Amino acid sequence: MERGGLPVTVNESLKMNHDALLHILDNCSDIVYRPLKLSDQSEILLVYVDGMTDSTRLEQIISACMISGDIERLTQYTIVIQLSEIVAKVLKGCTAIFIDGKPFAFMAELAAYKQRAIDEPSNEASIRGPREGFTEDLRTNLSMIRRKISHPTLKFEMHQAGELTNTDFVVAYIEEKVKPELLQEVRNRLQAIRTNQLLDSGYIEEFIEDRSLSLFPQIQNTERPDTVSSSLLSGRVAIIVDGSPNALLLPMTFWSGFQAAEDHYERFIYVSAVRILRLLLAMLSCLLPSVYVALTTFHPQMIPLAVMLSISASREGIPFPTVIETLLMELMFEGLREAGLRLPKAIGSAVSIVGALVIGEAAVQAGFISAPIVMIVAGTGIASFAFPSYSLALPFRLLRFPLLIVGGFLGLYGVAIGVIFIMIHLVTLKSFGVPYLKPVSPIGKSIWKDTLIRLNKRFVPAQRK
Repeated sequence: MERGGLPVTVNESLKMNHDALLHILDNCSDIVYRPLKLSDQSEILLVYVDGMTDSTRLEQIISACMISGDIERLTQYTIVIQLSEIVAKVLKGCTAIFIDGKPFAFMAELAAYKQRAIDEPSNEASIRGPREGFTEDLRTNLSMIRRKISHPTLKFEMHQAGELTNTDFVVAYIEEKVKPELLQEVRNRLQAIRTNQLLDSGYIEEFIEDRSLSLFPQIQNTERPDTVSSSLLSGRVAIIVDGSPNALLLPMTFWSGFQAAEDHYERFIYVSAVRILRLLLAMLSCLLPSVYVALTTFHPQMIPLAVMLSISASREGIPFPTVIETLLMELMFEGLREAGLRLPKAIGSAVSIVGALVIGEAAVQAGFISAPIVMIVAGTGIASFAFPSYSLALPFRLLRFPLLIVGGFLGLYGVAIGVIFIMIHLVTLKSFGVPYLKPVSPIGKSIWKDTLIRLNKRFVPAQRK
C-alpha cells in the first residue's frame, strides 16, 4: 500500500525501502544507511542513528552476518512491517535491518548513548539516607525504584506523548496500595494530553493539575528514588518521564511539601520537632514583613515602648514610608537570590551573600533604608530557605508581596483578610480529588501519624488496601 506516493509498509524491494526512508528522513544527517552483502550474496541494509547505537555490538553483528549470514540467530529482534513504526523505533535508538526480498524488517535493540552518572540530587540534599538521585535515562530510574520495591505488585505502565518528541513516560503504582479511582483518573487525564512537545515532567504537570491558576503546587516533584518509593508504598502514583530527572508524585497535600527525605531515617522525636519548626518558619517567611509594616504604621501601641523608640530613632531621616522601603528591600533580596541561582555555582553563593551584605550596609549608611528593615528582610529570607520543597516555597515567596501591600494600606486588618482568603483557597483546593489540607481539613485520624508530627514506626501498623 502507498500513501502520497510513498509505501506504508515494507516492500520486498530493498531499493524501494531505502528510497522511502531517504524521503521520510530527508536532511537527517545523523541517520546512517549501511548496505552489506551476506555470505550467500543476499543484500541487507542497516539503518540506525549515529551516536545512539552500541557500536561494539553493531560491529559484532555485522561481522557475524558477513560470515554466517543467519541474522535471526545473531541478536534479539522484533519483526516490524509498518514503515512509520520502523522510523519511530530507529529514532529511539533501535537498528533496522532490511533484507532484499523480505516484506518486513528486523528491529534490533542496540540503543546506547551517553548519560549522566547517578549522583546525589543537589536540590534535595539529605543528611541521612541514600545518596542517589534520578538521571535523565528512564530505564535507569525505573531500575532504582525496582531495586527498592522488589515485588510483583509494583507496576510500570508505559505511555507516550508529544506528536513531535514522542516522549516515553511511565505511570508507576503498587497495585494493592493505590485506589482504583485515583489510578483511573490519572489515566484519563494523561490520555487527554494533546501537545506537539513533551520535554520534561513539568509539561505533564501543567496538563493534568486540577487548578492551573492556583499558586500552590498540586503535584509534587522529586529527584529522589527513595521519596518515590515511600510515596508508592503509601498509595500514591508516580510519573517518570524519559529525559527528566524529576518524577511527579500525586496526589499532593500541603503537608507533604514540608516533609524532607531524611524524615523517615531520623528518630521520630527530632523529626516531629523539626516539622513543627518548618511550619512556623513558613508562616514567618510569608507574614513577617507585612506584620512588621502593619504594626509600625498603624498599630504602634502593640509594640513595646523601648522597641518602638528604637525603631523610630532608626527611621529618622528615611525618605520612604515603611511599606515602600520594605518592598524595595524584598525585591532586592529576591533579585539577589535569583541572580545567585543563575550564576555559576563557584561564584553564585558568594555573589548573593556579599551582594546582600554590601547593598544592605550601603543603603543603611546612605539613609535610604532603616536598619530594622534589613533585619526583617534577612530573617524572612532565612525562613524561606527552610522549605524542603522548592515548588512549595515559591507561593509563599509570591504571597509575601500582596500581603505586604495590604498590610501597608489597611494594617493588621488587611493582613488578616489576606490570610483568610489564602485559607479559603487552601481549604477548597484539591489534588486528584484529595483535599489539599487533608488530614487536617477535613480532620482525620492520620493527622498524628505522618503529617504535623511523625509517630514511632512501631506504633503505626502496616495497612493493606
